Amino acid sequence: MKKRCKWAKDEPNITYHDEEWGIPLHDDQKLFEFLVLEGAQAGLSWTTILNRREGYRNAFSNFDAKKVSKYTQKHVEKLLRDESIIRNKLKINSAINNAKLFLKIQDEFGTFDKYLWEFVNHKPIKNKFKKYSELPATSEISEKLSKDLKKRGFNFVGPTICYALMQSVGMVNDHTSDCFLYKK
Repeated sequence: MKKRCKWAKDEPNITYHDEEWGIPLHDDQKLFEFLVLEGAQAGLSWTTILNRREGYRNAFSNFDAKKVSKYTQKHVEKLLRDESIIRNKLKINSAINNAKLFLKIQDEFGTFDKYLWEFVNHKPIKNKFKKYSELPATSEISEKLSKDLKKRGFNFVGPTICYALMQSVGMVNDHTSDCFLYKK
C-alpha cells in the first residue's frame, strides 16, 4: 500500500492527490478551473468541492474564461438553482468577475500561467515537511499573490485560498516527506 499525505484517505481525495495535487500545471484553462474551485471552497472542505467538480465543469462552460466572463444575471439566477455546485451568490459572481480579470491578465502577460508562475520565479518550491500538521495555511508568496490579485479586482483570493491554489497547481510541493510522491 502506498504511503500518502495524511489528508488523502478516501476518494475523491486519493485520485486528486495522486494525479494532480502538487504537479506543476501550466494550462490556462486548468489554472482558471482551480482559481474558481479554490474560491468556491472558502469555508468548506476540499472534498465537498471535488465531489461537485463535474457540476462546476458543466455549470461554468468547462472553465472557459471567455464564456464565463460573458455570463449575465440570467446565468447567475440559473446557477443559483443548480444543485450540482455550491449555490452561493457571492462565489458565483466572483467566478464571473474573476473570469473577466483573468482575461485581462492574459492580455497583459500573454498567459495567466506566466503571470502566476512569476511569483515563484517559474520554479516550484519544494518544502520539506515531515507531518501534515507542519503545512502552513499561507506563505509570504501567497500573501503577495493575494494582494496583487485583489489590487487587480479579483475576489475570493485571500492568502489562504492563494496558498491552496499554489499547492493545487504545483507552484509549491507540500507532499510530506513520507509520501510516495514527495521525491517526484
